Amino acid sequence: MQLSHRHLYCCATLGVLSLLSAGVFAHNISESNARFVEALSGPAVVAFGYLGAKHMITGFDHLLFLLGVVFFLSRPRDVVVFVSLFTLGHSITLLLGVFAEWQVNAYLVDAVIGLSVVYKAFENIGGFDRAGRFHLDARFAVFAFGLFHGLGLATKLQGLTLTSEGLITNMLSFNVGVELGQIIALAVILLILLRWRVSARFEQQAFAANTVLMTCGFLFAGYQLAGYYVAIQ
Repeated sequence: MQLSHRHLYCCATLGVLSLLSAGVFAHNISESNARFVEALSGPAVVAFGYLGAKHMITGFDHLLFLLGVVFFLSRPRDVVVFVSLFTLGHSITLLLGVFAEWQVNAYLVDAVIGLSVVYKAFENIGGFDRAGRFHLDARFAVFAFGLFHGLGLATKLQGLTLTSEGLITNMLSFNVGVELGQIIALAVILLILLRWRVSARFEQQAFAANTVLMTCGFLFAGYQLAGYYVAIQ
């Protein structure tokens, strides 16, 4: 199969994202942001809202999953339904994870997040249909993986030393920031997809792109599992 320049550009872009997703700073709160937030006392709506938005926009594992979710969605209603289910899922576990102080291993949660990218990309290329294997309803799967994505966000916040004063306001502000960041990222993704879909080669290129997307998920999951193995030694 001969690859067009646009095809190569798409694969190269996803390849860069895969490297970033496996990197140390793909999903962590930077040290400077952590110090700034930990120094705050009381409600800080703007600061936590900004932190949430930045965390989503630079969280390449979340962005890769969102890309997989909306890759073939063409009707606005479908986009709203699936993104809303993902939002509901990660909002629930983000807030409960912090307030209930759920103690979960960040490496294992992030590994599941990486595998969520694999799952969605494999579904996009018809992998489950070809294998004749049972797979979850697409809407339920997006919601379920949203729960893990939110838990991943919660583990990052649990790593900070936050004052209890104004904690509810700050966590709600962080969650709102995450949603705003998601809207911005989603708008960019959809604009790119809309332009790409008018290409006569889209169907041909889509398979390769989702294969690369699946590789991204495996890389991220493998990186996290390796980190877990090192941590328990």
